[in-house]
Amino acid sequence: MAYKVFIDGKEGTTGLKIFERFEGRKDIELLQIDEDKRKDKAERRKLINESDFTFLCLPDAAAIESAELCTSPTTRIIDASTAHRTNDAWAYGFPELSPDFRKKIEGSNRVAVPGCYASGFNAIGYPLVKSGIMPADYPVVIHAVSGYSGAGKKAVAQYEAPDRDWQLKSPRLYALTQTHKHLPEMKKISGLDFEPVFNPYVCDYYSGMTVTVPLHTRLLTKKVTASDLQKLFQDWYQDTHFVKVAPLMGEGILPEPFIPANTMTGTNTMQIFVYGNDDRIIITSRFDNLGKGASGAAVQCMNIMMGIDETTGLKA
Repeated sequence: MAYKVFIDGKEGTTGLKIFERFEGRKDIELLQIDEDKRKDKAERRKLINESDFTFLCLPDAAAIESAELCTSPTTRIIDASTAHRTNDAWAYGFPELSPDFRKKIEGSNRVAVPGCYASGFNAIGYPLVKSGIMPADYPVVIHAVSGYSGAGKKAVAQYEAPDRDWQLKSPRLYALTQTHKHLPEMKKISGLDFEPVFNPYVCDYYSGMTVTVPLHTRLLTKKVTASDLQKLFQDWYQDTHFVKVAPLMGEGILPEPFIPANTMTGTNTMQIFVYGNDDRIIITSRFDNLGKGASGAAVQCMNIMMGIDETTGLKA
């Protein structure tokens, strides 16, 4: 039996990537909407309720509207927007965080796909808080860089325009008012008492991301070394397909002491690195903002909800 799948918002970056990941899959029948009816509420309602799975690749307000259009008890919604990520009625789509997250995804009709930056941070912050190593009131600071594809179609056109502004050659710091849309889920999912300070940069390359959390060991609940934290993450993610923890510096996969942000492009893999010294430790997650940070995570959740191999259609 082929599952009927509708992508509401297929023209956006995430929607297109989800569509591409279904190429060659015989277990899926894609329901297509006519181009002139993309914003027709009645037509969208029809396709949503005919589907077994609907992906929402829309701005928040439109995603909320589409979710409300669903009246079929058998249609399962996977929302890639920010709209439902802190809603307890929706499963949070990061199965590697714990068996409880995975179980909720398996049985839910409503799954919210994590934000890209939030995925990178929660992969680090959740184990630290849950293990009791990082106190919930720790003054977290997050540094991150991303390719420009994460900013959407308009940004892609801006960066790829032949007559673009010369300043686009440089990394650009944003979220200057500390109101980035991923902050609420970073706080809630990780278990922090306060939202972190978040310093993201958009950079002049297409896709790929690093998210880095620096730690002062004197402020942690107990004294730990970089080796201790590397083992914590290694144990935490040892049975997962897509989250891989690198060995310590000098033992692992870095040919030189740099962490490029674009090496996971085209995959659904997230790597975690732990480096530093006895006083200051840095933890970095590296992944594709369009893969594990968006469309790949969405397809992975659908596979889990179907009860099939979660790696189906995804490149490690």
